[in-house]
Amino acid sequence: MTTAEPGLQDAYTAPNFATSALIVIDVQRDFLSEASYGVPGTTEILPALRRSVSTFRTAGRPVVHVVRLYEEGGGNADLVRRRLLEWGVRIAAPGTPGSEPADGLLPEGASALDPELLLSGRPQRLGPYDHAVFKPRWGAIYRTCLEELLGKLGVDTLVFAGCNLPNCPRASIVQASERDFRVALVRDAVSPVTDSAWTELAGIGVGILDTAALEALLAEPEAQAD
Repeated sequence: MTTAEPGLQDAYTAPNFATSALIVIDVQRDFLSEASYGVPGTTEILPALRRSVSTFRTAGRPVVHVVRLYEEGGGNADLVRRRLLEWGVRIAAPGTPGSEPADGLLPEGASALDPELLLSGRPQRLGPYDHAVFKPRWGAIYRTCLEELLGKLGVDTLVFAGCNLPNCPRASIVQASERDFRVALVRDAVSPVTDSAWTELAGIGVGILDTAALEALLAEPEAQAD
């Protein structure tokens, strides 16, 4: 992947990596490929996702882990999920191991997720560069504190990764685009994908790149935090 793609070159949409944040969507243990209600392909992207997270930390840039926390009975879930949760299925239940981010994504020494804090609509600080935000619906901005957090961090560019691309990353990307954030997607750190997804996302100005290109771009001096 080169930086010649239109979404990475256009003056209005090209990412500003010096003012960027990595947004990791729903990469929690209960959504890994091998889990009962997991998303196919998610475990397989973990090596690339860990590289992406490490690249942002090395550059001194923020990493935001956007998570789901389904309360017992599903009262805070999307309508399409409520029947399943009403039946007693527990997925990403607050305080359970399955709700935690996948191994290797959080910084060393990070605390467990704080369900009370996150469900109250506040961000949780997980390290010098890492934060967690709870989202109650597909998109990461609707009814969340993410946009306020990004404003405080001086971010105008969002680089997305995670699962499940047809649902939550896609909804989050559209919400970000509607708010005039510059948007990019790490193609080998998102699951699952289809060929049509790249064309559709490029059509709304999303820059598509892989982890190797991301590492090179964030290593450039102008992309480093002061």
